[in-house]
Amino acid sequence: MHVEAREEPASSLAEFDQIPISFAVRSIFDVSGPDDAGAFVLAERGLADPWLKDYDADSGEGPTRWANRFDISKWGFLSAWMDDRRVGAAVVAFDTPGVEMLEGRRDLAVLWDLRVVPEARGQGAGAALFRAAEDWARARGCTELKIETQNINVPACRFYARQGCVLRAVDPAAYPTLPGEIQLLWYKPL
Repeated sequence: MHVEAREEPASSLAEFDQIPISFAVRSIFDVSGPDDAGAFVLAERGLADPWLKDYDADSGEGPTRWANRFDISKWGFLSAWMDDRRVGAAVVAFDTPGVEMLEGRRDLAVLWDLRVVPEARGQGAGAALFRAAEDWARARGCTELKIETQNINVPACRFYARQGCVLRAVDPAAYPTLPGEIQLLWYKPL
């Protein structure tokens, strides 16, 4: 099935907010390292009691509320379409004071959000959005793309690894209210 990625205005965030970001947590990654070469090792462990994770519900955040916290005027808003239906969305943060993930760098963009409707997952929408995010960041002079995910999001970790991202940082204490979740920071040279 053909997937088209398009840039959209910030006013599309209400439509982005309608795309579910939730997923079933059936396994997690136990993280070890870094080893002598600086690499982290992810070992998958199945869970006896799977559960549903919804980032928008857990954090009280979602696409329509980002502008309340950040100046999103330099952000990129991308959507994936199959036929005439929006099936996914991605947001890229760039050059925004107050966004610590940007590390104060003007050559770094952060893939802030990537979501695909459940029935379109695994059909190329995520990959099309990732490529569009890379292109968007390159067009602004970025040399690297940074992505945050968690050890409970095994499908996302696998996806980012397939896109050529490298796990370079791990923070087990990043989420004090979610002690079972470990922050994983992936980087992709552009």
